[in-house]
Amino acid sequence: MPQFDFANVFWPQVAWLAVLFVVLYFGVVRMTLPKLGKVMEQREDKIAGDIAAAKAAKETADEVDARYHAEMNASREQARAAIAAAKADAAKASEARLAEAGAKAEARVAEAEARIATAVKAAEGKLADAAAESAQAIVAKLTGVEPKLDAAKQTVAAQL
Repeated sequence: MPQFDFANVFWPQVAWLAVLFVVLYFGVVRMTLPKLGKVMEQREDKIAGDIAAAKAAKETADEVDARYHAEMNASREQARAAIAAAKADAAKASEARLAEAGAKAEARVAEAEARIATAVKAAEGKLADAAAESAQAIVAKLTGVEPKLDAAKQTVAAQL
């Protein structure tokens, strides 16, 4: 069997092995590795570009977020100021209405007190007249002499 004849076969096989190894090695190194290197460089460049774009997008998003929060805080402050102004205006209007209502109530109370004072004076006058008439009738019944009405009114007024 020729496969097992190592004395005649070994050196030619080693030579062909060396030749094929050199051809394949240089074929791979000279042809394939540069293409592979270019692909790897393109990938690295693409990844670096994507990372740079992502950083730029994040910075832009952070700026937009900061502006948004600043505008929101400013809007909140404006709203608080507007609410405070509205509360102050409402308080002033309420105080004005309360003062007006208080003045009206005091005027009504004064009018009512005046009417009551007039009614009391009228009642006191009628009571004095009734007392004078009663005193006149009592004196007339007890003494038989009827005093004058003016004298009875003066006596009742002096006693009151």
